Amino acid sequence: MKKLLVVLLVIIVAGLAAAGYFFRNRLESDPPQVTLTPATDSLGLKPIEIAVADRGSGLKSVVVTLNASGTEHQIAAEEFRQPTTDRKYVVDASKIAGLKEGAATLRVVARDNSIRDSFKGNEAVVEQKLTIDITPPTIELVADDRYVNFGGVGALVYKPSADTATSGVKIGERFFPGFKGAVKSKPDNYFVLFAHPYDAPADARATLVATDKAGNTREMRLVYELKNVKYRKSTINVSESFLQNKVAPLLTDVAKRQGSPKDVFIGVNKGVRKQNEDKITEVTSKATPQILWKGAFTQLTNSKVEANFADARTYTYKGETLDTAYHLGYDLSVTKNYQVEAANSGKVAFTGDLGLYGNTVIIDHGLGLFTLYGHLNSIDVKVGDAITPRQIIGKTGETGFAGGDHLHYGVYLDGVAVLPVEWWDPKWIHDNVEPKLEGQGGREIAEAQQPRRSAGKRRR
Repeated sequence: MKKLLVVLLVIIVAGLAAAGYFFRNRLESDPPQVTLTPATDSLGLKPIEIAVADRGSGLKSVVVTLNASGTEHQIAAEEFRQPTTDRKYVVDASKIAGLKEGAATLRVVARDNSIRDSFKGNEAVVEQKLTIDITPPTIELVADDRYVNFGGVGALVYKPSADTATSGVKIGERFFPGFKGAVKSKPDNYFVLFAHPYDAPADARATLVATDKAGNTREMRLVYELKNVKYRKSTINVSESFLQNKVAPLLTDVAKRQGSPKDVFIGVNKGVRKQNEDKITEVTSKATPQILWKGAFTQLTNSKVEANFADARTYTYKGETLDTAYHLGYDLSVTKNYQVEAANSGKVAFTGDLGLYGNTVIIDHGLGLFTLYGHLNSIDVKVGDAITPRQIIGKTGETGFAGGDHLHYGVYLDGVAVLPVEWWDPKWIHDNVEPKLEGQGGREIAEAQQPRRSAGKRRR
């Protein structure tokens, strides 16, 4: 008898606990949550996503409507037989018949399964005032670049319409933003430097783009002649000493240092290199919207170029191919522990140990342009310092992946490594960059550049 009473008592307690849990959820007072992405006051060709969620009693019903020009368009209307924790809806202007540009109101009404309010549930109502805009912005190309080096940089001036939110040049997955206010006496003009990257596929095309806040985009394909630049291929034999003293120490995982020579080398050349390149991209993608440099950049005094930009390197060890990599800069040889000069004015964006590059300084020159100084023995500047041309920023060394004392010098544009020699050339800057910053139009610039060479060019 006692056992029966105990069993009954357990059943009753369990039932009360289950009922308590059930009614606690059903009595909850939190309404559903409604989130609009992006949080915008415009609806264009880029859809708006609506996320509705209720983690308590679950969703009971959701109604989404768009009222525009006196017409109510139903986007969604659902009632759920079983409690549902979340639902997503998309408001796509291109799929709403009869929708016209102008003012509109997006309304979302969601109820949950709470027994509050006489079993009606908690209600969430979200209304967002919108402007329906499906017309993309316009772009006027003011001054372009008819000749661009493969791996080098082009410069444009353009004027987008006032409704433009973002603009610039894209090529493949890369995007180079335009900057307002850089062109002298023309505040409504934008200036952009863009790269035709050294690793761009043969069919790559650069495009000027402008997008408004509603997501409407206008594109204009750029026409320029791509000048061939022959990049070298080289084979570098890796010695046992280099593997032990230079390569292996760059692996922070001690266990990985015990692998085969090939595994150790690939761990550094692929793994550590990627980490380093990701950091460089992070630093050099944060553009200062003002120009900080003036005139041509300078090569390190008394230096000699020993390794070129975009060299395709194959590394071997005892006759076996280990791995390959691109060399994204110039190696400048000088005497040991030589004073390193800043190539132009700017501000320090990064200092510190950068793996394969060793002790490194990166200088921001404005408008997306950066220079990198690697393998330093010592660093004499800090992040945020204003830099003047030829200011001493450190001394050369052989830190990182360096096989001897030298300076690794690189130029980056919005995260992309570019051909350094252009920026050392006063004529190239005078012809291609300065006239546009001074506000000259395309015709004026073209007339000044009329007697230019035409050989060795490919049409892009």
